Amino acid sequence: MKKNCLSDVDVIVLAGGLGTRIADILPQTPKILAPINNHPFIFFLLSWLKKFGACRIIFSLGYLADQVEAYLSVNPFEGMDFLVVNEDKPLGTAGAIYNARSEIRSDLVLVINGDSLIDANLCEFVAFHKSGETSASILCNLVSESDRYGLVEIDKNNRIISFKEKLANQGKGNISTGVYLFNASILDELFVLGPSIEKDFFQKQPAGRIAGMAVVGEFIDIGTPKDLRRASNFIDKYFN
Repeated sequence: MKKNCLSDVDVIVLAGGLGTRIADILPQTPKILAPINNHPFIFFLLSWLKKFGACRIIFSLGYLADQVEAYLSVNPFEGMDFLVVNEDKPLGTAGAIYNARSEIRSDLVLVINGDSLIDANLCEFVAFHKSGETSASILCNLVSESDRYGLVEIDKNNRIISFKEKLANQGKGNISTGVYLFNASILDELFVLGPSIEKDFFQKQPAGRIAGMAVVGEFIDIGTPKDLRRASNFIDKYFN
């Protein structure tokens, strides 16, 4: 397995959200800078990307963008170039990607959320996408309790056939981790259908157009107080 699989892949980090659910815990702090184990969350995110050879990172920022820019300016990562694209107003996930379109140079683009991490091998995900002859792939995670998330139905050919809205007591299932691979040729389609990549793009695609790679690995989204509290143990276990 190629270790530097992201060396020629631009990475977009979506980090423009308001963080309303954890605002009481982290007032005036963007989620991506949430302090965990003596480092901001962004440190572990970049360390994870560097592990797979990522070189060019495009940050899509909005809320409290100046704090993130200040961190990046004084905390360089060897071998990584950082670019920042700011939103004048909230654009949604699809809008944020479209807003960063002019900075993208690679034929394959990795998009990740700036407030989540998964214990998964991104090189395996890249290989999966390239072998699937599709223009978009979602990294999914099999979880035992999926109440917080919508479910992703994947067929035996690793193609996504439907998305289901989150329901109480829905139990075990595959969820999207917010980690996506796109051929650059599809990016111009994203914003046409609406501002949300999840609801306006993915859920409006015909069954089978999008590939889904399901992994069994611990996943964390620090956008809620509960998961923010357990982030320390997660980082200790997988990213130290």
